[in-house]
Amino acid sequence: MEKAEQKKIFESGNELAAYAAKQINYHVMGYYPITPSTQIAEFLDQMGADGEHDIAMIPAEGEHSAAGICYGASAGGGRVFNATSANGLLYALEQLPVQSGTRLPMVLNIACRTVSGPLSIKGDHSDIMYTLNTGWIILFAESPQEVYDCNICALKIAEKVRLPAIVAFDGFFTSHQKRNCVVFSDDEDVRKFIGSTVDYAGFFDLNNPVTIGSYMNEPDILNNKYQLHNAMEEAKHLIPEVFNEYESLCGRKLSTVKSYRADDADILMFILGSSYLTVKSAVDKLRESGKKVGVFTLGVLRPFPSEEIAEICSNAKTIIALDRQDSYGAGGGNMSLEIRAALQKHKITAKVITRVYGLGGKDFYEKDAIELFETCDSDNIPDFDYIGIYPGEENLSLKPYFKPVTKEDSVLNLTTIQEENGKLTVKGGRVRETAVMPKRLAPGHSACPGCGIPVNVNLLLRGIEGNVVLLFQTGCGMVVTTGYPKTAFKVPYIHNLFQNGAATLAGLSKMYHKKQERGELPEGDITFIMVSGDGGLDIGMGSALATALRGDPLIIFEYDNGGYMNTGYQLSYSTPMGAKSSTSHLGSKSYGKEFFNKDMPQIMAATGMPYVATAAESDPNDFIKKAAKAQYYAKNYGTAYIKCLSACPLNWGDKPSTERQVISAAVNSCYFPLYEVERGCTNITYDPEKSYKKIHVTEWLKMMGRTKHLCSEKYEDITDNIQQEIDRRWKRLKIKAETPEL
Repeated sequence: MEKAEQKKIFESGNELAAYAAKQINYHVMGYYPITPSTQIAEFLDQMGADGEHDIAMIPAEGEHSAAGICYGASAGGGRVFNATSANGLLYALEQLPVQSGTRLPMVLNIACRTVSGPLSIKGDHSDIMYTLNTGWIILFAESPQEVYDCNICALKIAEKVRLPAIVAFDGFFTSHQKRNCVVFSDDEDVRKFIGSTVDYAGFFDLNNPVTIGSYMNEPDILNNKYQLHNAMEEAKHLIPEVFNEYESLCGRKLSTVKSYRADDADILMFILGSSYLTVKSAVDKLRESGKKVGVFTLGVLRPFPSEEIAEICSNAKTIIALDRQDSYGAGGGNMSLEIRAALQKHKITAKVITRVYGLGGKDFYEKDAIELFETCDSDNIPDFDYIGIYPGEENLSLKPYFKPVTKEDSVLNLTTIQEENGKLTVKGGRVRETAVMPKRLAPGHSACPGCGIPVNVNLLLRGIEGNVVLLFQTGCGMVVTTGYPKTAFKVPYIHNLFQNGAATLAGLSKMYHKKQERGELPEGDITFIMVSGDGGLDIGMGSALATALRGDPLIIFEYDNGGYMNTGYQLSYSTPMGAKSSTSHLGSKSYGKEFFNKDMPQIMAATGMPYVATAAESDPNDFIKKAAKAQYYAKNYGTAYIKCLSACPLNWGDKPSTERQVISAAVNSCYFPLYEVERGCTNITYDPEKSYKKIHVTEWLKMMGRTKHLCSEKYEDITDNIQQEIDRRWKRLKIKAETPEL
């Protein structure tokens, strides 16, 4: 095959994954942002905004749905792409065997990252190992160049054997580090190499309708899995062929197993991913001193290349297998266990020792490899151990940084009177009257200057008397307040993931009341509050709605900062229409986010929950009174919900000193109206029309860098559309307020 023209670029692994996807020009990408894979969707979105591809990019509300989008799209006979990491992969994991079991090819990039908890966003291999039994082909790239090359080869392999394929690489080490790399100059050369699209299922042939995903009993299911096994066996032979064909096109060689100075090595080290280069350097240094050492790595995890591994290890006396994850209780991570099995299968008698290293992104240095090589011959060296751990303090006694805020410290004597019409009136609750309320969230946090999260959380808590338990879903609010081993909370606090925070707090609340029923805890009250934001009620909406429908006694508090801020500001379903974000770029083909912001208070009100309210820091007295109402309803009737608009100067593109005015403008434009739905009856608590303060939405949009482009004449039709939707929602609110039955 004639070599194709290529060019040099300086890019990261994430950028090169996106570049390869652009050149392939997939039909559909379903995605959800999660660090460190998010940049792939961001880069693709930017290229799409500039007209460099026409991939349909569908932002899901969570990784499980993103995987479902991809499955549906691949059933439609086109080319499909996705990227994820860590807990996002685990959330989507249920969908992976469906994709392979129905033999629908696609490509999924995994920027490998620590699986929490505890929460960590750094790179190790604890996520990718969960995919080993899903029936997917798995390629592993050890450099940004290989990320690009593997992405091109993966699709061709996947379509040849009709199996989905994963391209995995180290999060941050490979995903974010830039390198000089080479790519094809002409996108058409990539498309010619892969070949034309094949519609395997023919789903849209309406004259010959097909059923995908039938219900199966044995022995049909057994035969189905046997066919999948045969496809993987076919891939064993096909992968080297595709790699060779690719080498003839570009001159770069990909391998199922790659080794360095292994032929005569007495001691071989196995390591996966970017650390392979580190060990190569250590090998060179030890060879200079006469030590016969070598290293090998895998470019393919599935199908597992046991024959090639056995051949490389056939002359070695000792194998040091390094795992960047642990299969807890099995005496090693997945790779070392499979290497041991491969050697036993092929009757290789080398001694194998296993070391777990680099968890949570801990660096692995040349000196670490040298030390392992030099000490592995010791007679008393254990077969399995961790490296890089440090001894804990056995007698460590953690002392609280702050005096706890208990019931006795948080009494305001706000008077709540239940009136005959079924509504509550709160007497008191003005800012000056609540100044004595101690802050449950201390100033000792690392939020950005001007961040609205601590402001709004503390405003809410000013109206909450007595004992409080807080749950934060993953997000900026959680990350900036709980850096181990310190905490900014003066009350009990628990964290769980985006998708099930409300369910977690419901379980905690139920346990508290059940233990009280059994006399295992003293009588008393706790107000349970879930704090969500950064898109947490996109991916976690199902859990929140179920909690509301059950009527669990807790408060759901949403700080709406209008994006997935904790991952670098990607669009969320609450991002304003037209706003720029890292997945809704401004370009010749895009004006920003293309659909309206989600009306979460109305969605929650539709559950029939007893109390729903919106609040803003621009009206703190109203905010505090609504918090007191929410507490009353949560304790006596069921789930309550409050939403506030929370400033994010970093991503909104405004100044911390002006945030109160920006929030006020959002309220006065009726983009964020202040109201409550109390036992099904709507009450507008602030009417900018009656106050003669109502403004056009452009007066708000021009205050933020993310939306000020909409105020130009070029986008007048977009702002007209936004204003019409705001007016429609505001009119509906007024009608509901005038008509209690609605």
